[in-house]
Amino acid sequence: MQAKRKLFIITGMSGAGKSQALKIFGDFGFYCVDNLPLALFKQFAAYVTERPELQNVALGVDVREGERLRELPALLKNLTKDDFAPKVIFLDASEECLIRRFSETKHKHPIHKKLAAAIAHEHDLLTPIKIAADKVIDTTGLNLGELKEKISALLELKKEGEMQISIVSFGFKNGIMKEADIVMDVRFLPNPYYVEELKNKTGLDKPVQDYILSFKDTRDFADRFAELIKYLIPKYIKEGKSYLTIAFGCTGGKHRSVFMAHQLAETLRKQGLSASEFHRDIGL
Repeated sequence: MQAKRKLFIITGMSGAGKSQALKIFGDFGFYCVDNLPLALFKQFAAYVTERPELQNVALGVDVREGERLRELPALLKNLTKDDFAPKVIFLDASEECLIRRFSETKHKHPIHKKLAAAIAHEHDLLTPIKIAADKVIDTTGLNLGELKEKISALLELKKEGEMQISIVSFGFKNGIMKEADIVMDVRFLPNPYYVEELKNKTGLDKPVQDYILSFKDTRDFADRFAELIKYLIPKYIKEGKSYLTIAFGCTGGKHRSVFMAHQLAETLRKQGLSASEFHRDIGL
């Protein structure tokens, strides 16, 4: 029997972080739609059913639906008859926190009343949904990284395995990799460029790799840097990062940086991490 599609309904108080939560679901590979009218639920379910690649879906639903929100439980009950496993995630925060967030962002509350009255009205309207929700997350004291951790735990994700790591090589003479999160200069390693038979090869060629690895400094650095990255990954995840770009730079971007990028990518992949490699200047 085919497993049912995951369907998360992200709802809750305005200002409690629904938009951020939906973005986090998107980072985890969910197909996300914000503020889908409840009247279109049936058509949307049919659309998703016809697309087998859409196994994980997250929908943002908020108070702009007004009184129609009362229809949500019945709509979800009907979805369980199809091939969906719907769950409702309700984001909440203290009244003081919500007032502060609206004041800081200067956003208008979707209920056109004075702020305190709008929050009270919204609370009354959403209380039945909150009571029936599968999970309530209080975001009063949470930062983005902590919210992501809670959602990650909710989805039972292997957090390190979910981070997408890109490892690139480049040559400083062609410009630094400005979009990288971590840039490591490896020009301190022995340079195969000055070895005649290696000059026209690259860091992906075994003779070049053997030459660079023949030096103890290279082996020590590779081991220590890999350990550093392994240590840092959960720290970055805690801060809400889903993507990490690590760049190695040498003079021309053909030998040392290419080898180190390739070496680190292979090491991380062997440890079960998702690591891709790209060599920007290898063909220049």
